Amino acid sequence: MKSLSDENIIELIKKNSQQAFKILIERYEKKVANTVINMLGKCDEADDVGQEVFIRFYNNINQFKGNSSLGTYLTRIAINLSLNELKRRQIKNMRYLFIGKSERDDEKYFEIADNTNYENNRENTDFVNKCLLKLEPKIRSVIVLRLIEGYDTRETAEILEIPQGTVLSRLSRGQEKLKDILLKSGYKP
Repeated sequence: MKSLSDENIIELIKKNSQQAFKILIERYEKKVANTVINMLGKCDEADDVGQEVFIRFYNNINQFKGNSSLGTYLTRIAINLSLNELKRRQIKNMRYLFIGKSERDDEKYFEIADNTNYENNRENTDFVNKCLLKLEPKIRSVIVLRLIEGYDTRETAEILEIPQGTVLSRLSRGQEKLKDILLKSGYKP
């Protein structure tokens, strides 16, 4: 069953095949996890959002028309749910400001998708992760999709449901902002 195409797997899921759904999760869980972690950082909420991506897909499987690849569709759900979580964090942080508490997520970071993940790269990865968290979410989502996940401009526009020109302008602004943040944080090129 693992050799079935995504289209066949989806048809089986529509017929309530739990085995097919399990295969779909195994096929895409790493991709979804990397996207969510790149958006939110390593945290409990990232695990929750990752699980929610598959729950949402399963509950709304009939809405998937196949106009994009399954991976692109799941990434779109992951980005949207991550942006929702970032909004919840922002509201939570605002509440803390008003009631005098100072709990923040600044210590959380996310891991750049990297198949090699060598130990000697860890320090640089952590440094860049912390700098990326300083970008506003709509810019960060473009940076994550284009530079980290490797989507092209058209795919990024499709996932975020924005025009390609907006992707290009956010990418340009994001790269400049990230460069400034890195340099101000002590990065030496």
